[in-house]
Amino acid sequence: MRIRFLAAARREFSEAVSYYDSKEPSLGDEFADEVWETISRIASHPSAWQQLSSRTRRCLTKRFPYAVIYRAQPNSLLIIAVMHLKRHPDSWRGRVDE
Repeated sequence: MRIRFLAAARREFSEAVSYYDSKEPSLGDEFADEVWETISRIASHPSAWQQLSSRTRRCLTKRFPYAVIYRAQPNSLLIIAVMHLKRHPDSWRGRVDE
């Protein structure tokens, strides 16, 4: 399955990795691994996670307070946001047409 990120989602992901690296060496790598593990779960069962709108869903990471907001498409996933659960939870709205 092809994984595509919106530019804003890729930026959020990168900024979060940098933030965790600044807190503790290798913690950013652990965060990145957790996000990729979450994306792998999504790819395995794209319709299993909480529906936020008619075409958009959210899957929580297990260890960090983040969620991956995505849209499943035939043969691909569009990652809309990699968002912190307590900071601007609706900031992803408007990135894609509903």
